Amino acid sequence: MIKLSDPRIVQFDKAVKLRKESTDAFLDYWRDHALYASLEYWIMVAILLVPLIFLVFKIDKSKMFLIGFYGYSIHVLAAYIDLFAINSGKWNYPFPLLPFLPSVSIDTSIVPVTFMLVYQWTLNYKKNFYVYSTITAGFFALIFKPVLVGLGLFRMYGHMNYFYLLIIYILGFLTAKLITNVFIWLQKKYTK
Repeated sequence: MIKLSDPRIVQFDKAVKLRKESTDAFLDYWRDHALYASLEYWIMVAILLVPLIFLVFKIDKSKMFLIGFYGYSIHVLAAYIDLFAINSGKWNYPFPLLPFLPSVSIDTSIVPVTFMLVYQWTLNYKKNFYVYSTITAGFFALIFKPVLVGLGLFRMYGHMNYFYLLIIYILGFLTAKLITNVFIWLQKKYTK
């Protein structure tokens, strides 16, 4: 049994305390600067809501589950990647919708919805998924993120750059496609 005086537990408790202080600092920043009353905040609201509303009208209802599963995989991967990058100081969002979920607008809406619509388009028109998804990754890494930086809505730190973002987006859509393909294969295998 581990004792509370174990140096590992003492260091762990210290790290938990530092994380709480960091979270409190972000909450104070969000409240002190009334971020919810700024133009930048409302841009982030639009980045969240507009793609979701658009998706309701544009998703192929006959393939909704497949496209939704792929989009959910993108969403989960993006959320984990953002969580890691934010916690390790690689990037962050100065005007978060919610201070405890700084990337919710990007990870929940615009990125997964865009990749879902590209996936849907490649399925419906028999186009090369990998080519068009790579173009989409390029759009996000080399156009969308620089625009967010220019608007002050996204900040990168250390050695992070747009090329690394491109690689991350490519690995993200490839992983989501792999996960989707595994589930398609499993469904075919077990539902005969």
